[in-house]
Amino acid sequence: MAIIKPFNGVRPPKELIKEVASLPYDVMNSEEATKMAEGKNASLLHITRAEIEFDQDIDPHSNEVYSKAKENFDKFQNKGILVQDNQAHYYIYAQTMNGKTQYGIVGAAACQDYIDGIIKKHELTRPDKEEDRKVLTRYLKANIEPVFFTYRAVPEIDAIVENIVKNKKAEYDFTSEDGFGHHFWVIENPETNATLEKLFAEKVPYTYVADGHHRTAAAAGMMEEFKNANPNHTGKEPYNYFMAVHFPDNQLQIIDYNRVVKDLNGLNTEKFLTKVKENFIVNKVSESILKSNKLHDFSMYLDGKWYALTAKENTYDDNNPIDSLDVSVLSKFILEPVLNIKDLRTDTRIEFIGGIRGLGELSKRVDNGEMAVAFALFPVSMKQLMNIADTNNIMPPKVTWFEPKLRSGLVINKLD
Repeated sequence: MAIIKPFNGVRPPKELIKEVASLPYDVMNSEEATKMAEGKNASLLHITRAEIEFDQDIDPHSNEVYSKAKENFDKFQNKGILVQDNQAHYYIYAQTMNGKTQYGIVGAAACQDYIDGIIKKHELTRPDKEEDRKVLTRYLKANIEPVFFTYRAVPEIDAIVENIVKNKKAEYDFTSEDGFGHHFWVIENPETNATLEKLFAEKVPYTYVADGHHRTAAAAGMMEEFKNANPNHTGKEPYNYFMAVHFPDNQLQIIDYNRVVKDLNGLNTEKFLTKVKENFIVNKVSESILKSNKLHDFSMYLDGKWYALTAKENTYDDNNPIDSLDVSVLSKFILEPVLNIKDLRTDTRIEFIGGIRGLGELSKRVDNGEMAVAFALFPVSMKQLMNIADTNNIMPPKVTWFEPKLRSGLVINKLD
């Protein structure tokens, strides 16, 4: 069963929360981070993307940048921008998008659960990205940003969250620049915290990484490193845990994650369409946006027109967790054999666009000549994600896109 504990969070005062809070480190480049932090001396980006305080040619992974992150983390605490709670708590973090709110519990997940498979994953990690987060953790001795987890909903946990939200004013309540609402409660009652810890231990057999595979893997790796360096290791030290926001699965929705390709692999439009029709039925052609509305339906944009495609029955197997995925169908029957794109992780001819940007972004990228063809997919379901993780399968790259992204800076977990 899952081990999820309360912890002594490090948080900003209410009046600074909107300035401190930032998007996660991995959804922006250095230039974008610099612009986001303009005029915000208390922005967490001065820690998570400390390269913004150097010239543009600085290596973001240099020791100078990590040292600056550590310097700024210490400075934020000394100045009272970040203050540690004097007791261990769970926290509630809720997000509102398009009138819908999802409620997660922030707690300290056990690194050993990741090693033992209690925390389940559905993506592979890249060693370089994993190492980057390990180095930052080594310098800061803190989980500076939370990981996005999910679990199969537990009514008793839902009831506790609902009661707190209805009867207690939020500690933080603000709308970020992208229009999403962020709401945060501190669970102060010791009995409630103890009940939640017991419910997680008794009612939640597994948790699932929704977003943050690299941070999760890095946390487990750093636990081993801290453990090996501590001759008096007991297993109860703070470094044995890392910060995650746990959302019940029935409150989450995965957004589509789409593809654009730079060329047609030497084919003209007519020959390309002929090859596509070998495995897909073209239901409609339109100059207006066509959106896929169910599994195995695709939208394709090519030469100023939208095509509604339906995969033929021989292209998928709904009894197989991987072969049932539309990303697998697209790769097996268009990207690989027709466009000669065999490795989604390394091929520079393909790019990925989160559905939050809208299908108009796909046609825009094709119309301006940057790309030749775009594919819009029906989003993966939470059931599919959990089924893949439960069967120890790994999704292809760039399949799931969750919105809203967790804001960093609402709470931090120190490891020393």
